[in-house]
Amino acid sequence: MLKVLVCVSGGGTNLQAVIDSIKDGRIKNAEIVRVISNNKNAYALERAKENGIPGTCVSPKDYGCREDFHKAFLDALREDAPDLIVLAGFLVVLPEEMIREYKNRIINIHPSLIPSFCGTGYYGLKVHEKVLERGVKITGATVHFVDEGTDTGPIIAQKPVQVNEDDTPKILQKRVMEEAEWVILPQAIDWIANGMVEVKEGRCRVLA
Repeated sequence: MLKVLVCVSGGGTNLQAVIDSIKDGRIKNAEIVRVISNNKNAYALERAKENGIPGTCVSPKDYGCREDFHKAFLDALREDAPDLIVLAGFLVVLPEEMIREYKNRIINIHPSLIPSFCGTGYYGLKVHEKVLERGVKITGATVHFVDEGTDTGPIIAQKPVQVNEDDTPKILQKRVMEEAEWVILPQAIDWIANGMVEVKEGRCRVLA
């Protein structure tokens, strides 16, 4: 059974998609062992509580410096010895020690088709604002492994989403979540839980 730890900063809609997918069998051989948030008011922690999942807040506001926060965060992660860490809307720059320790065991969901509209400064609604400013016709979402760069790790899954002429950033954000993020994040976790993802030379291969 793959032990999954989910990190989230906000409402936790992607967390809910994972919870629901485990319950209905779309994700097999996996369980969520803990939810960690950097925000004590994150609704994601309430979602965890409602589903009987331990929830922990580790906030940088509670520590005098970034190093102390990183140590507390890593200590919290290690407690459950997770096999996979899922960043589901987690707005924290990860310490390099964590990335090294959990190499190819941290995945992130990003609301665009990487390498478009990604990297430093591209998160949340800002991504969809830039998509509409540029006038692209197709956007989507990407699940990728996390490395030392920003949105530069090996890509596991992508799904395109149509951009409509009358879209606002919030309307587009909702469609990308419903049509892509909530589909490919559970799918990627299921693949990993069942030994179907292989990483070689910086590229991901899904074994059929």
